[in-house]
Amino acid sequence: MENLMRNYILKNISNTMIDIEEFIALYNDGKAELVDVRTPIETKIWQINFGLQIPANELPDRLDELPKDKIIICACPTIDRSIVARTYLASVGIETKYLKGGLLGMMERLKGGKVKDLKI
Repeated sequence: MENLMRNYILKNISNTMIDIEEFIALYNDGKAELVDVRTPIETKIWQINFGLQIPANELPDRLDELPKDKIIICACPTIDRSIVARTYLASVGIETKYLKGGLLGMMERLKGGKVKDLKI
């Protein structure tokens, strides 16, 4: 974590996030995996039926579930937990970003017939 903080440069902050359109393209190409970092009760009430569901506080114990050949995209309703999860994953050497706009933004983008843009 110390190295992550020492190497933190404001101009590189855009490299920590991914917009929804870029995520969809990478996901459809098999180059990215979504990790929903919400709590179990949140995912039970409001489900998305793709990606991995790993609550942020369980990430340290479940790293072996993350694909090694894809960019890990952390997501929560907005971005708060996603940023924390992304920071942790980056600190242990995993290529990761957080979803700009969060799950709420993605659901807005995919509503109606546009859901077909995501290949699941």
